[in-house]
Order: sequence, then C-alpha cells, then structure tokens
Amino acid sequence: MTLLRRLLCLALLTFGSAWALPPELATRIATGDGDERVAALQQALAAGDESLGPFLRALQDGRVRLKAGQALVVAEGATPPADAEEPMLNNRMRREIDAALAGLDLLSRDREVRAKALATLRDDADVSKLPLFEKALAAESDAGLRAQLNSLVAGAKLSSTDAGQRRAAATELAASADPATRALLLDKLSAESDPGAKAAMQAAVDAIGARLAWGERAQLLFSGLSLGSVLLLVALGLAITYGLMGVINMAHGELLMVGAYATYSVQQAFRAWAPGAFDHYLWVALPASFLAAALVGAAMERTVIRWLYGRPLETLLATWGLSLVLMQAVRSLFGAQNVAVENPAWLSGGWALLPNLTLPYNRLAILAFAGLVLAGMALLLSRTRLGLMVRGVTQNRRMAACVGVNTSQVDTLAFALGSGIAGLAGCALSQIGNVGPDLGQSYIVDAFMVVVLGGVGQLAGTVYAGLGLGVLSKLLEGWQGAVLAKIALLMLLVLVIQKKPQGLFALKGRAVE
Repeated sequence: MTLLRRLLCLALLTFGSAWALPPELATRIATGDGDERVAALQQALAAGDESLGPFLRALQDGRVRLKAGQALVVAEGATPPADAEEPMLNNRMRREIDAALAGLDLLSRDREVRAKALATLRDDADVSKLPLFEKALAAESDAGLRAQLNSLVAGAKLSSTDAGQRRAAATELAASADPATRALLLDKLSAESDPGAKAAMQAAVDAIGARLAWGERAQLLFSGLSLGSVLLLVALGLAITYGLMGVINMAHGELLMVGAYATYSVQQAFRAWAPGAFDHYLWVALPASFLAAALVGAAMERTVIRWLYGRPLETLLATWGLSLVLMQAVRSLFGAQNVAVENPAWLSGGWALLPNLTLPYNRLAILAFAGLVLAGMALLLSRTRLGLMVRGVTQNRRMAACVGVNTSQVDTLAFALGSGIAGLAGCALSQIGNVGPDLGQSYIVDAFMVVVLGGVGQLAGTVYAGLGLGVLSKLLEGWQGAVLAKIALLMLLVLVIQKKPQGLFALKGRAVE
C-alpha cells in the first residue's frame, strides 16, 4: 500500500502537458542563488513560454517541491512526499514572480487582463522584459493599450546598454504626457553618462513638464470653478433672504444642514426599503431637501423673523439663536458625529482628460446643477406672478399692499424659497463631503461675502462674485496656502466695499436731492 501511494504521488508530481516548461529551467527558477533564479526567470519570460504562468502560480501557491534535484509540481489536493523540499521564496522572488505573471498577462486574450497588467508594469519597465513587451506589442490590436505598450517598450529601452537605443527611446517618450514617464526619465537622467542620450532625456523631461503644466493649470481652473459653483449655490438662497428682503439670516448655514440631512434620510430610506433602486435616490432627495428646508424657513419667518423686519441687529441675534436651536435639534436626532452620504454609481469616478487632469463626475454635476438652479431662480423672479410680487414688495412694500398684494404671505413665500434653495445647496454639498451638525458654519461667511461683493439684490452679481471668489481662492491657495488665501480675500472684500459700498453690481437708481 505504501509503494502504491508513492507511485501515485510521483504521478501527481510529474510534469504533464500543462507543465511543459523545460525541467532544467524550472529547477533553476525554484532553487539556487537569488541572482541565478531571477536570471532563469527572465530567460523563461523572454521565451514567452505559455507553461511558465501555471508553474509560477504553483510556486506562489506552495505546490512546487524539490526532489532529487528536480522541481516537481504537486497537483491540487494531493499530498507531497515527506522527503521532498519546498523551495524558499523571499520578498525579491515574490516581486519578480508577480512582475513576470503581469508580463505574461500582456499576451492574454482578455482586454481587461491586459490593461490590468499594463497598470502593474508601468513602473517596472525592465530591459530584461523587452522581448516579451515587443511580442505583446506585435500582437496588440487595441489602440489605447498599444499606445501604453509603446511607452512601456520605450521605457525598457532606457535601461539598454546601447546609448543610441537610450537616445531613441528618450526621443520617443518626449511625446508622452504621463507624470510616471517624466519621473522615469528623471531617474535615468541622473545616472546617464552619454552626452547625446542625456540631452535627449533632458529635452523629453522639459517637453513632458510643459505638457503637464497645462493639465495643472486646467485642474486649478476647474477646482476654482467647482468651488465657485458651490459658493454660488450656497449664496443664491441668501441673495433672496438678505439681498431682496434685507434679513441678515445667520441661520442660513443651518438651512444647508437641514437639506443635507434630508438627503441622508432619503438615502437611508432607499437603503432599507428599496436597495435595488439605490442609484436613483438622489432624484427623490432633491425635492425632499428643498421642501424640508423651505418648511423650516417658513416656520422661522412666521414665528420669529416677521416681527423683526427693519431691525437688522435684532434679526441677526434672533437668527443666530435659531441656528443654535437647529444644530442642537440635529444632534439630538442624528447624533453629534458626521454621517456619510454615498454617491450614486453614476456620480462616482471621473472623466480623465489628461494623466494629471481628472474631472470628478460629482463636481461636474454640481456645476451643471448650479446653472439649472440659477436659471430656474431667474425665471421665477422675472417671469412668474410670485416673482413679480416679491420684486414689488421689495421695492415698495406700502404701494404693493395698496394694490392688493398680501405682503405678509409674500414674505413667507420668499423666505421659504430662499431657504429651499439653501436646502438644495445642502443636498449638493452632501455629495462632496461628510454631513454633520456644523456643516453650515463652513459656508456662512463665504456666502455673505459673495452676496455683499456681488451687490445686494443682484443675481448677476452673485454669479460673478461666487465664481470669481472660487477661482481667486484656488489661485491664492496654490500661492500662499489656505489660511493666507482666506485673509487675502477678506482684505480684498474690505477694499472693494470701501470703493463700492453697494457691491460691484449695485442697483441703479436716481439720486433724490
């Protein structure tokens, strides 16, 4: 019985057709000095033998044994003989095996497997793998992967012993716009001895750097516009409550928070009762956040603010107190810790225009959403009966009352509208950060800056001020840091108000003598 088991074990250990790697080469990969094993692995990899992959995976899985100076593969589930020795794998060999398997995946028929292999090998452009890279390049049909393979081949040639080949590779890589390629060229440049190759590498580094600079500028501009769109959304509601109605609403930030928590509540409801439709929860959260904030705003106006019109200091103190009440109410209902609002799948990820320029989908959506809210608000104020009454009450309350306008009702509706827009802003903000009781405190000062700088009661001024402050803030942050940028913006606002007390886009009218 013991002899039968040994014979069966030997049968399982012997290379079959799936393990057609030459036994001598397999043994050299499995045993010996580290440099010799790596050299044997590179030799097998250069040959592109299809049996190398299964052997390396068996080596990784611990199914290779050394017996009588020969490397044998144990079949899955079989018991290796007690007198067989397991090869030792150190960290260096594990890295080499991982890189070799990724190189072999370049020859896979599955595009996703090849793309993943390229992502793994982009920082391992070793000249020893050049024959394999060239073989994969000759077989590659996908244009995008072929371009990446060209860069990988050129990167491998940078390590060639032939100075002419290194010079040609540097010239080819000069057309790249990849930061990793520039880093590789800089690394090779420091050790390059040939003047011609060194000059070609330096020219390639400069060309890639100039190309990447445009991506950095575009990224900075997009970041500024993204921040500006957020400020615009936050300030639009304040443009009604403060700009049109003259109410200094210190609870405006908490209305943002109400909209954000309404979004969180809708998300949790979808997760509990309609998980299959989770990616569509935002379409329900938008009206829910508007209604929640509008109802809270209407209650604030009816109970407190309606008695304080024309008394700015009392309004400021009263709304500050309301903001504390709202924050404590949220802490009692949802807890003091931040809550996470998950993006739908269609808002996850980004649009990669350049290797160093990716536009996140959620930021693009907020840009578009801010434009839609602005257009809707402008149409409402200029084309609807409610907008006509709001403008009439704002310009001359007594005259509006004389012609039959219910000014008290208009005040409530206008304040609810401004509060609802703040709720929409909170819904948008929930897609780019955590939601917590202090969410609104981060934006209330910036919102007042936008409204004051743009001109009280001016929608166009709010747009220009919001986008302008967003872009300028990002420019100053890149130059002097976030704290000094905020100080510089406040100083700029003070200077503008000194020259134009009514803002950059003040309402025009006739002076009364």
